[in-house]
Amino acid sequence: MGVFIERLRKGYGKKLVSLHAWNGWIVVILAVSGLVLIGGYWRGVLGEGRVWLKWLHIVVGIASILPVMYYLVLAGKHWKQLKKKPWQRFNVLVVLGLLLGWFISGVLLWQFRAVGPRVSNVALVIHDLLTWVGLPYIIIHSITRAKWLKEPSRRTIIAESKVGDELSADREPVYAPQPVYTRRAFIRGAIGIGLAVILGPSFLKWLSNSVGGFGGTASIDKLIENNANQMIPKPLPLPSSAPPIGGGAQGSFRVYTVTPIPSFSNENWSFTIDGLVDKSFKWNWEQFVALKRKVQVSDFHCVTGWSVYKNTWEGIRLKDLLAMAGVQANASNIKLYSGDGVYTSTLALEHADMDDVMVAVMHDGKEIPSDLGGPVRLIVPRMYAYKSVKWLNRIELIEGDHIGYWEARGYANDAWI
Repeated sequence: MGVFIERLRKGYGKKLVSLHAWNGWIVVILAVSGLVLIGGYWRGVLGEGRVWLKWLHIVVGIASILPVMYYLVLAGKHWKQLKKKPWQRFNVLVVLGLLLGWFISGVLLWQFRAVGPRVSNVALVIHDLLTWVGLPYIIIHSITRAKWLKEPSRRTIIAESKVGDELSADREPVYAPQPVYTRRAFIRGAIGIGLAVILGPSFLKWLSNSVGGFGGTASIDKLIENNANQMIPKPLPLPSSAPPIGGGAQGSFRVYTVTPIPSFSNENWSFTIDGLVDKSFKWNWEQFVALKRKVQVSDFHCVTGWSVYKNTWEGIRLKDLLAMAGVQANASNIKLYSGDGVYTSTLALEHADMDDVMVAVMHDGKEIPSDLGGPVRLIVPRMYAYKSVKWLNRIELIEGDHIGYWEARGYANDAWI
């Protein structure tokens, strides 16, 4: 082992260059795949490919620790050479910190079932924060270290200045070239300003939702203000919903969809229960909001790592709707349809009998906005949110199995938290 390490150290200069290149490609792959994974547009376009892209992101993320370990073998001699270069030392520490932070938080997100929602929530915020800080830093660092910027003839703007204070009457002033502003510094500044303009608003939005917005009230109010649904009459909250008995949701919802967000009105909305039932129902909006509702407080956990706690939901328990319809003896599963016309999921009949599985029409005493799956969505608190179907408008009792949208694309049918 000692001989191997010594050989590495002897050729460490070329190895550091190669290591820098590999690190760059790893960061590029992780950045592109990560941004695509969280993009609402790409979630719909990729379909099943999103699952493969997620696994690529995980595998490359795990592999990202290898260059770090490789560098640590070479670090002793490199660190000595940087003894009089504090800025380069600082840069090494920043890059190592980013890589290790991404790796650790990424592993915790990957193992979200093992660590639980609380830990994965913190890991997601750290992972995102490192991305917002780290990507601009690495972009600036990579471009300003490009070979063409290091060429002295290209990187310096020259001005002339006088040498000496005393000049004789018969001598011309002597001028010498002095660097005023390096091309490298100019490029760094321009890139920094450009990234700030492009990424700044998005970063502030993320910061308010993920860090400063813990409490989530303002962001949900904004979604309600921009609600695309036009349902009349507005549902009137029960006394325990307004003010919400949960005290108000803690956290912020992230809006994920597999289709463009649909909008509904009284003319195009209905709610159906059919299939293996004794009596089928099809309610219009006025009839549905007149049904007897209950209130519950529960947490909401997304499979991607974020959570919103202490939500006060108001709606009809799923078991009560099934009791109204009468479930036939040969029914074993419930197929759940989204009003987007694409998304479906399923629940076993015994799971639908849980008291906290709710067909919700209100959140924290207010209507559920279109972005969050309103006017009606399913809530299954003890399972990850891909079972909590948005824009729910049909429940069908079936005898056999049904593989839902994300389950068909790699998500586990077992969605227990």
